[in-house]
Amino acid sequence: MSISKETLNKNLKSIFGFNSFRADQADIILNLLEGNDSMVIMPTGGGKSMCYQLPALISDGCAIVVSPLIALMKNQVDVLRGHYQNDSIAHVLNSSLTKTQTIQVKEDIKSGKTKLLYVAPESLVKTENTEFFRSVKISFYAIDEAHCISEWGHDFRPEYRKLKQIIDNIGTAPVIALTATATPKVRQDIMKNLKINDGKLYLDSFNRSNLFYEIRPKKDVAKQIIQYISTRKGESGIVYCLSRKKVEEIAETLQINGIKALPYHAGLEAKKRVAHQEAFLMDDCDVIVATIAFGMGIDKPDIRYVVHHDIPKSLEGYYQETGRAGRDGGKGDLITFYDYKDIEKLEKFLQGKPVAEQEVGRLLIMETIAFSETSMCRRKYLLHYFGEEFDAVKCDNMCDNCKDPKEKTEGKKYVKLLLEGVFACRERFKPKEMASIMIGDSNSLIKQHMSQIEHVFGSGKDKSIGFWHSIIRQVYVKQLLTKEIESYGTLKITEAGKEYIKKPYSFEITEDHDYDNMNIPDSSQQKGIAIDQVLFNILKDLRKKVGKEIGLPPAILFMEPSLIDMANQYPTTIEEMAQVQGVGQGKAKKYGQNFINAIKEYVDENEIDRPQDIIVRTVANTKSNKIYIIQSLDKKLWIDDIAKGKGLNRVELLNEMEEIVEKGTRLNLDHIILDMMEPDEREDIHDFFKDTKEFSFDEARIEFDEDEFNDDEIRLLRIDFISKIAN
Repeated sequence: MSISKETLNKNLKSIFGFNSFRADQADIILNLLEGNDSMVIMPTGGGKSMCYQLPALISDGCAIVVSPLIALMKNQVDVLRGHYQNDSIAHVLNSSLTKTQTIQVKEDIKSGKTKLLYVAPESLVKTENTEFFRSVKISFYAIDEAHCISEWGHDFRPEYRKLKQIIDNIGTAPVIALTATATPKVRQDIMKNLKINDGKLYLDSFNRSNLFYEIRPKKDVAKQIIQYISTRKGESGIVYCLSRKKVEEIAETLQINGIKALPYHAGLEAKKRVAHQEAFLMDDCDVIVATIAFGMGIDKPDIRYVVHHDIPKSLEGYYQETGRAGRDGGKGDLITFYDYKDIEKLEKFLQGKPVAEQEVGRLLIMETIAFSETSMCRRKYLLHYFGEEFDAVKCDNMCDNCKDPKEKTEGKKYVKLLLEGVFACRERFKPKEMASIMIGDSNSLIKQHMSQIEHVFGSGKDKSIGFWHSIIRQVYVKQLLTKEIESYGTLKITEAGKEYIKKPYSFEITEDHDYDNMNIPDSSQQKGIAIDQVLFNILKDLRKKVGKEIGLPPAILFMEPSLIDMANQYPTTIEEMAQVQGVGQGKAKKYGQNFINAIKEYVDENEIDRPQDIIVRTVANTKSNKIYIIQSLDKKLWIDDIAKGKGLNRVELLNEMEEIVEKGTRLNLDHIILDMMEPDEREDIHDFFKDTKEFSFDEARIEFDEDEFNDDEIRLLRIDFISKIAN
C-alpha cells in the first residue's frame, strides 16, 4: 500500500487527534505499509503502539497483534475503541472470552469490521484459530514485547519462539517486532528467530532525560520507603519486590503507616488484581506494591516514582520497570535498594535450571551488579548497555553519581596493566576470572591455563578485586574492551585498546561504591543544609537573644552546624538535644531548655512529623500461621508440606515454630523427630540442651557433626526440646 506522508498526517489528526508524529513513527508506518518487515526499539512511553495501530486502521484486512498479557491487550483495545463509535474496530481473542463472545469476534473479523485483533501466542497456536485466520486477509503481524522471544531477554517466554512457525502456518504477511528493552544480543536473537534479518531496524534513543537514577544501600529499607513516600503525598508511585510474600508485607506496612497502598501479584484472585489496578489508575490509591507482573502496558502517565525494594534480575527489566515513571514528561525518581545478599538470592533462583539458562542468568545478574556499584554516570552506563553512546555531561545531575560524584584519580597504569593482562591471557577469560587473575586468586579454570599466564597472575595484587572489576567496567564502557557476543562475556581487546597499549594516555577512574559501609541517605542529614529554614531562623534569633542575656557570643552557646541539625532533627527533650551535632550532655543541660521549648512549640503548632517519631509499624504476626502450624503438626504433616501450604520456605517456617514454642505453646513433633532418630538419641540431645546456656543452637552445632545432623535438623531438635522440656 502506497501512501504519502501528508495523507498519513491527516489520518493521524483525524483518528487520534495528534498534530505530528514522534521520532521515527512516520517512517516505521510507511515502511510497514509498503509491505516490509521492521524491528522497532523504542523506549517505554515512546509511542510504539502507534506504529502498528494507525497502519492497521487504514489497511485492508485485519492486523494480528501478539501480546503477552491480558491486561495489556484490554488496555489497548479500550483506548482504540475510544476513538471509534463501533467497538468492533478492535478485539481481544483469548481464554477469558465465552464461546458466544468468540463467535462474535470471528464474525466481526470476517465482515471486515475489525482492524486489530489482540491475541496471546497460546491462543494463536490453537488449531481452530489457525484454520480461521487462513480464511481471512491478514494485513500484517505485530509482535509486541518482542524481547519475550529471546532467551537473552529479561522476560523470556518459550511460546514466543514458536511465532514464526505459526505465522508461516497461517499465511505470509509483513512482520513488525517491537520492544522497549533490547540489547544488541537480544535484537539479533529476535530478528533471527522471526527471520526478519532483512527488515529495517529502527532504534530510538533510550535516554529518558526526566528520570533521576539513584541506588541506595539496603538498610532500614522499610523506614526509608515510608519516609520517602510520606514526602510525596497524593503522588502516584510503584514499589517493586521480587517475591509475593514481600509484596504483601510491604503493602501492609505502608497501609498501617498511613499510606494508601495496595498489593499486586499473580497469586491474587483475578478480580482483586483488576480491582487494585483500577484503583491505582483512578487515583483511589497512591502506591502499588507489586511483582514485575504489574505494569506491562499500563498507561498511567503521572507516576512520579518507582522504588525497587529488591535489585532487579536484569538491566532490561530494570529499564522497563523504571520507564513507567514520568511518562507525562514530568520528573520521575527511580530509587533502588541494593544489598549484595539480594544478588546471592537471585543466583539461588537459577539452581536446577538448564546449564545454558543458568549461564545467561548469571551474566544478566553481573550487569545488574555492575550498574549498581559503578561510580560513573548511571545514565551513561545504562545507555551503553543498550548499545547507545551518551556524554555524561548531558546527564545534568540526573543521577546520584553525577549529582554527588566521587573523586577521580589517574588510572593510566592500571588500564594498561589490565589490557596487557587480557592480551597475555589470549582473550579467553570473562570479567570475573580476569579480576581474579589480576589479584592472584585462582579457580579450576584459571589453573588450567596457569603455565601461560604466570607472568600476569597477581600483577595487580596491590589493589582489591572490587577495584579491578571497576576498572574492567570503565574500560569496557570506553570501548577499549568488548565482550564477545557469541560466548557473551569473554573479554576482547578492541582496536582502540590495542592502540592504548602502544600509546597510553590519561585515563581518569573512579572507584566503585562500597555499599556495605555506606550510610543511609537521609534528607534530614544533608551537610550544611537546614531542611526547615523557618525553624533554623527562629533558633538563630533565639541564640542571639539568649547570648545577649547571659553576655556570651551566640556561637559559644551553639555553633551554626548544631542549629542546622536541630532544624533537621527537632529535638524536644534533653536526651535528644544531647544527640545533636556538637552539643553533648553538658551543653544540652546548660543551654538546651530554651531551645527545646521553642522547638516543641514549633512542632506542635505546625504538626511536624519528626524523623525520630516515624516508627515503622510492622504488621503483627497473625494468629492464622500459628493455628495452621499447630493443627498441621497435630495431623502429622511433614515440614515441607506445612511450609508449602503457607507459601513459606523451610527457614521461615522454622522461625515461626521457634517463636511459637518460645512463647510457651507446645508443638507435636514426635512423628518428625522419631523418623529422624531413636528415642534414646532424642533423650541424649535433650540432656545436651539442658546443659547449654539458653538452649544454644551454636553449641549444638559444634557438638554434633554435619554428617550427623544438618542445621535445619538441629533447629528442629532445639524446638522439640523447648516444646517438650523447657515449656
